Amino acid sequence: MKAVGIVVEYNPFHNGHLYHLQETKRQTGADCVIAVMSGNFLQRGEPALVSKWARTRMALAAGVDIVVELPYMFAVQAAKEFAAGAVSLLAALDCDYICFGSESGDIHHFTEAVKALAKQEDKYNTYLKKALKTGVSYPKASALAFQQLQIENLDLAKPNNILGFYYVKAIMEEHEQITPYTIKRIAAGYHDQTISDPSIASATSLRNMLHYSIEHLEKIAPYIPESTKKMLYEYYSTYRLFHQWNDYFPLLKYRILTMELNEMREIADMDEGLEYRFKEASMEAKNFAELIDMVKTKRYTWTRLQRTCAHILTNFTKQQKESNKKATYIRLLGMSETGRTYLKTVKKQLSLPLISKVSLLEDHPIYKQEKKAAFAYASALQEPLRTKAVKEEYATPPIGK
Repeated sequence: MKAVGIVVEYNPFHNGHLYHLQETKRQTGADCVIAVMSGNFLQRGEPALVSKWARTRMALAAGVDIVVELPYMFAVQAAKEFAAGAVSLLAALDCDYICFGSESGDIHHFTEAVKALAKQEDKYNTYLKKALKTGVSYPKASALAFQQLQIENLDLAKPNNILGFYYVKAIMEEHEQITPYTIKRIAAGYHDQTISDPSIASATSLRNMLHYSIEHLEKIAPYIPESTKKMLYEYYSTYRLFHQWNDYFPLLKYRILTMELNEMREIADMDEGLEYRFKEASMEAKNFAELIDMVKTKRYTWTRLQRTCAHILTNFTKQQKESNKKATYIRLLGMSETGRTYLKTVKKQLSLPLISKVSLLEDHPIYKQEKKAAFAYASALQEPLRTKAVKEEYATPPIGK
């Protein structure tokens, strides 16, 4: 059996994701689609709208065959670390292909860009440092450095192109036997706040339309499969909310105000001086958006600061970040019959242990952080729902279709 890997968040699963899934199957001809999916917190530092279990059900209903978790250690990171963690899991699962969405839509643009960078890495680092000294953010500095290298055909200021570049880079550097494919994004850009297509919209614009309330579910119905609509309704009916940062703001504020400065300095992505900005802003901010606006500068983007807030909330440290560079287990969240057959076929040759019971991971350093993220994610809920959500982390077996 041939398997293709995709890297997803499904926050929530929408018609654009369905198009990507269908095109992935068509272009690669793979028998099995494996999704590496972020858990409770996402790459931009946001809490997921609904739990990983609800999003796993969305994926399986739409035609994904296997869903495995991208641990917090990699999921809530900049593009390079995010991509490296995802690719290491897909390689461990013996995937033949990876297929990602991009603004480019031409895989040759990515392979040529990675080769060009490899030849000029010293120049890139020089340009990057020079740009950073001007006070711009790291993503902006990186894009400027790439421009100065005159890497043609690939706009590395675009979010999906950046991720695609690092997927291909990880594959080429680690000599993984994975063939990359890319599909051009249609109708909606990753960060689009508004909708211009009758059936496809970005996850960002859908969350904005939803206003994190069940009352607005019908507004996004044209842009999501019926199965997604059903699962969003079921989740809200059970847990009485769609997760957003404001639900966690009191706990985040408490953490910031009660941490010592030396403790804050140990938090991942907490650059020198940021701890003072967070402390000062927390004294005045009335909600999460106000906090970020007060801390934000030209150098520190909203996304970067959201990630730092997620690290504060879950107590993710610089030491943890530096000590775990690659996935060391595969946590299975769900599978179809096709997925079950595939896993039976490859199970003996998997290069990492396949985990369906987290009791086997209790002392594992990467899972220890995952457990903290699960507790933090559940903290937005009222009892007894909070306890129910925490128990789900331990007691939920892989979901079958």
